[in-house]
Amino acid sequence: MLHFDWPWMLLLLPLPWLVVRFLPRANAQSGALFLPFAASLSTAWVPSLSRHARMRSLLFMMVWLLLVAAATRPQWLDDPLPVPTTGRRLMLAVDVSGSMATQDMAGNESRLNVVQQVAGDFIKHRQGDQVGLILFGTQPYLQAPLTTDLDTVGQFLRESMVGVAGPQTAIGDAIGLALKRLESERSAGRKGEMVLILLTDGGNNAGMMDPIAAAKMAASAGLRIYTIGVGAAAQQGFFGTSGNTDLDEDTLKSIARITGGEYFRATDAAALQKVYERIDKLEPSAAREQWYRPHREWFQWPLGLALLFSIPAAFMRGRK
Repeated sequence: MLHFDWPWMLLLLPLPWLVVRFLPRANAQSGALFLPFAASLSTAWVPSLSRHARMRSLLFMMVWLLLVAAATRPQWLDDPLPVPTTGRRLMLAVDVSGSMATQDMAGNESRLNVVQQVAGDFIKHRQGDQVGLILFGTQPYLQAPLTTDLDTVGQFLRESMVGVAGPQTAIGDAIGLALKRLESERSAGRKGEMVLILLTDGGNNAGMMDPIAAAKMAASAGLRIYTIGVGAAAQQGFFGTSGNTDLDEDTLKSIARITGGEYFRATDAAALQKVYERIDKLEPSAAREQWYRPHREWFQWPLGLALLFSIPAAFMRGRK
């Protein structure tokens, strides 16, 4: 789209006519100012002029119009592009162990499917923040580093599958991987705090690092952790206990308490939605998405044409 950055420069268009109209002409006895360029412009349409003089005046008029057009700073605006902004840094650690395939959430959906839907919506609304994704099972994997490209992080979450990181649950190692990413960020000169949202449906039964020890290291490094326990509540029935009986809530509560976060229980999609709404209030997005519109300057084109037309205009005046 064509845009003029200084359109008020168009007010200069009648300047040559005003100069000739209101300034007295020079003569042999007076010291009045005489501008031949302005005079040529003002007499372009005088019928009595010769063809040679009329052509010269029209060339000067074209030069003046092009100079004013260049002064308005014409620009070509491209489509707006998002600009990364520095807001909060949120790392999501999502359990993809074998038990996440259990279909005990509302609507008979698996735990992972519900997490993908609700957490994906949460990621979408974190405009201005940097969001990363860790998938963990028997081992943790960095699926997406901290980035402002929320669409890509959401896509990686939607494409995650149960068992891709192993059948067991390594909570301590997932926290350790988040700590490594925090140290990498600080080593690169990017200061500030980072928040980890850890979501699991079981207890720690794999990995090298103890969850409580990892939580203490996270607290020392300034990593705040919000823990979420997923799965239907355990209930004692006629045929035995049903629901999620593997969830280690005590450990998840301790991790949150040690690091200054909170523990949440999500038994269905609605409860998980409320959890993320609560986290949104506790950790509000620190910056709105900003946009930048690339532009290209076009003033050199009318300026170059003005120079081109001035050459024959000056040559014709020299001949006279």
